[in-house]
Amino acid sequence: MLVTLIVISALLAGAAALVSLQVSANRSVDLTHSGTAGLYCAEAALSAARPVVANSYAQWSTALAASAAGDTSEPLWLSAGIGSHDLDGDGVADFTVHIKDNGDEGTNTDDPTADTDLQVYIVADCIKYPDTPKRLAELVLYNGQVPCFPGQQGGCDGDGNSN
Repeated sequence: MLVTLIVISALLAGAAALVSLQVSANRSVDLTHSGTAGLYCAEAALSAARPVVANSYAQWSTALAASAAGDTSEPLWLSAGIGSHDLDGDGVADFTVHIKDNGDEGTNTDDPTADTDLQVYIVADCIKYPDTPKRLAELVLYNGQVPCFPGQQGGCDGDGNSN
């Protein structure tokens, strides 16, 4: 009877260890999946914001001043230009976007509230997955002299043409 009790206890301890390992592995897979999905979400936000930021140079100064003051909320002109922030159709915004200065004034006189080289960073945060937050930043250039023709080779923003 004692041997049976010891064997059953050992089997229960082994089963508990296996269950613990499986739960840990499932959590790891879930975090990896949500991390990858969060990265795709942030990339989609950058893709949606890129043409809006590049074509809204006149609004950069107020957004840069807010960003320099620590305000990382999305400017109204950027939110309106992007449109829906709901990527999966659940009615809840999945990302936020703001811009920040690229430190273009030099090391001694850097002014994060002003732009001098027509370039800023677009910063996209995926807020859909709070366990695995993702933030991406991309440097964009304003060039008001060259129009974009979607049908040309390479298309607008290098995303392929519409032919």
